[in-house]
Amino acid sequence: MKAFIFDLDGTLLDSLTDIAGAVNDVLRHYGYPQHGMSDYQNMVGQGVEHLVRAALPVFAQDKLDEVMTAYRERYRERMWLHTQPYPGISALLDGLSARGFQLAVLSNKRDDFTVALVRQVLARWAFGDVRGERLGVPRKPDPTAALEIASRLGVAAGECFFVGDTAIDMRTAAAAGMKSIGVTWGFRPEKELRDSGALHVVHTPEQVLALL
Repeated sequence: MKAFIFDLDGTLLDSLTDIAGAVNDVLRHYGYPQHGMSDYQNMVGQGVEHLVRAALPVFAQDKLDEVMTAYRERYRERMWLHTQPYPGISALLDGLSARGFQLAVLSNKRDDFTVALVRQVLARWAFGDVRGERLGVPRKPDPTAALEIASRLGVAAGECFFVGDTAIDMRTAAAAGMKSIGVTWGFRPEKELRDSGALHVVHTPEQVLALL
C-alpha cells in the first residue's frame, strides 16, 4: 500500500457546523423552516444540489438554483468559522507522512471550496492531489476522480486506501478497486459503513495507524 485518499467533510474536517449554519442562514433569509444538526448529517455528502434540495421545503423546490447560489455565497463567507480537523487527525497525517504514504483528498464538495479548505486548515501536510466536485467529472461514488488521483500519484488503484465516513465513500472505493476504511467519527453510523462493504471500520484516527 502506497497512498491514502481521504474524503474531507466528516473524515478529515469537522465542518458540519459551518455547512448547517450557511444553509440555515439562507433558509432564514427566504422565510423557510430551518433544520437541526442531526438533519444535516444525513443531507451532506452528495454535493451541494442534493444538500440544498433536501433542505428546501417541498413547496420551494422551484427556487433550487437561486437558493444554491445564495448558499455558495454564504458558505464562502463563513466556511472558516468553526471548521477544524477532528481530534487525532493531525497525529494520523503525521504518522502516515512519516511512513512514506502519499496523501490525497477527494470530496463531493465544490472543487474550489475543497482546495481552499485543505490549503487553509490542513496546510501542514503535503497532499499530492486535492479534488472536489468539478464540471464534467461525475461525483463519488463514480470511481473516475479516484482513479485520476491514483494516476496523478503514480500508484495503482489497489495500492490505495480510500478513507471516508459514508456509504458513498465505501462504494467509491469498491468501484475503483481500492481498499476501504470507514470512519465512525463523521456524519454516518457504523451500520451504514458495514452495509456498504467497508473493508475496515475504525472509531478513532489512531486505529487507522494500528491497521498498518
